Amino acid sequence: MTTIAPTGAQHTIEADGFRAVVTEVGAGLRSLTHEGRPLIVGYPEDQPPVGSAGLPLLPWPNRVEDGRYEFDGQERQLALTEPKYGNAAHGFTRSFPWQVVSGHAGSVTLRLRLFPQIGYPHVLDFTISYTLDATGLEVETTALNAGGTTAPYGLGAHPYLTLGRPLDEAVLELPAGQWLAVNDRKIPVGRREVEGGPYDFRTARPIGDLALDTAFTGLARGADGLVRVRLATGDGTRGVELWAGEGIGWLQLFTGDTLAGDYRRKGLAVEPMTCPPNAFRTGEDLIRLAPGERVTHRWGISPL
Repeated sequence: MTTIAPTGAQHTIEADGFRAVVTEVGAGLRSLTHEGRPLIVGYPEDQPPVGSAGLPLLPWPNRVEDGRYEFDGQERQLALTEPKYGNAAHGFTRSFPWQVVSGHAGSVTLRLRLFPQIGYPHVLDFTISYTLDATGLEVETTALNAGGTTAPYGLGAHPYLTLGRPLDEAVLELPAGQWLAVNDRKIPVGRREVEGGPYDFRTARPIGDLALDTAFTGLARGADGLVRVRLATGDGTRGVELWAGEGIGWLQLFTGDTLAGDYRRKGLAVEPMTCPPNAFRTGEDLIRLAPGERVTHRWGISPL
C-alpha cells in the first residue's frame, strides 16, 4: 500500500547550492536550504505543517473578526477557522491541492482555481512560482479574477526564518516604524509608533525573550524598492534575510511562543502581507480585484 503524505506530492528544486521542497497541498514551502544549512523551519514529509509553516495565505492573510464583513453592500459570513478566538483565519487555499503547470531544475510553478467558498462568492485563479538562483529564493504570486464580480483580495505568506539555534540568541533588524496593538482575540485596536518601545528593531538588536505576534508597517525600502528583514547571529557570522517587493506594505512577525514541542521559538515567522489583520472588515489596504484584473507580488529569502 502506498502512503500519501499529508501535503501530497513533493516538488524539489535545486540551483546554485540551494534546495527547496514545495508541497502539492497548499503550495507550501516545506524546506529551504543553502549548502545543507536550513534557512527556514521545515517539517517532515510525513507530517502536516506546524503553525501554517511555509504556506501562502490567500485570498486574505491573518484574521477576519467574527468571520463577518461587508463588501459592496453585501453582508457576508466566513467559516470560523480559528475557533479559539472566533475568527476566520488565513484564507482558503492552505488545504487545497495545487497543480504543477511548469518547472525545471531550479523552478516550479503551481496553479489553483479557487471557486466560491462560504462567505466569498468569487472565482480566482492563482499561480505561484518558486525560483532559485545564486541569490536565493524568489516567490511570485499572481491572482486573476476569473469571475464576473469584483473580489476583495489580500496576500500573505508564512515562512519561519531560522539560524539553526535558539531564537533568543538572534539579532533582528526590522525597518518598520509602526506596529498594531491588538485585543485578546488578536484583532487590531490601534496603530502605534515603534519609537522608544520594545518593538523598535530599526537598528539591529537581540530579540531576547520578547514574544511577538505583531503586525508592522511604515516600512523603509531600499533604492531597489525592496524592504528587508534580517535575522543574524550575535557575532554576525550567519544570517538570513526576507525581502518583499512593492505592494507588500505589512509584515507580521511571530516568535512561535504558542507552538507545541520543539517548534516553540524555533524560528521567527516573517510574514509578508499586502494588508493588515482584519482588512476584510476595515478595508485598509484591501485590493479590489475587478473581473479580468490580475495582480502580482514578489518576496524572497536569501542567506547572509
